[in-house]
Amino acid sequence: MNASPIPASRLRVGGMTPLTSIDFPGRLAAVLYGQGCPWRCGYCHNPELLDATTPAAVPWPEVLAFLNSRQGLLDGVVFSGGEPTLQAGLPAALAEVRALGFQTALHTGGMYPERLHALLPLLDWVGLDIKGPLHAYDAITRTPGSGAKAFESLRHLLASGVAYECRTTWDAGLFSTDDLFALADTLADAGVAHWALQECRAPGVATWALTAGQVERLGARFAGIVLRRG
Repeated sequence: MNASPIPASRLRVGGMTPLTSIDFPGRLAAVLYGQGCPWRCGYCHNPELLDATTPAAVPWPEVLAFLNSRQGLLDGVVFSGGEPTLQAGLPAALAEVRALGFQTALHTGGMYPERLHALLPLLDWVGLDIKGPLHAYDAITRTPGSGAKAFESLRHLLASGVAYECRTTWDAGLFSTDDLFALADTLADAGVAHWALQECRAPGVATWALTAGQVERLGARFAGIVLRRG
């Protein structure tokens, strides 16, 4: 006998951004931040969302009331985090948001490949973090076996046909420039067409070490790479 689906009301929303034009390409959207993440990346921008035991800051009925008031004004809703796929109520939440007429986007680290695979039919766009080359993952996420899961999620995403962007946050303290060039080759060989390289802006991290020549080499290895600095 199949277990009953987890209702959207169980989703623990740790915060909400009412309007963004940058988190869902080409759309005006709201962002819902899921509470909890199993990884512990040192440069995490939302450390207050890491603890999965923290209660919801925004109850789901309040989220729905807000979205109902924004019908015709917003194009979509982004589920971010934390790690939104950590929560079993996410499929129902996505379905409810789509039933209101909004497009849906997901920001994920890809740590639950099978969950992501099941969610893809409910998504219009995915931002998938690729933390680094496979051998560097455990050190970055402080979680054994994390890299294999992320790259399996990448395979599911590429096979789905859902619009996406892969993003990598980098500085030379995370992995070397040679590893960065190798990662560009790995992603290009996998069929990734959209990759953004983001400067790590964690406290105490040195300014981005890439030279103009290295940027040119990256562009030669991965056509159309997007560089995000500062």
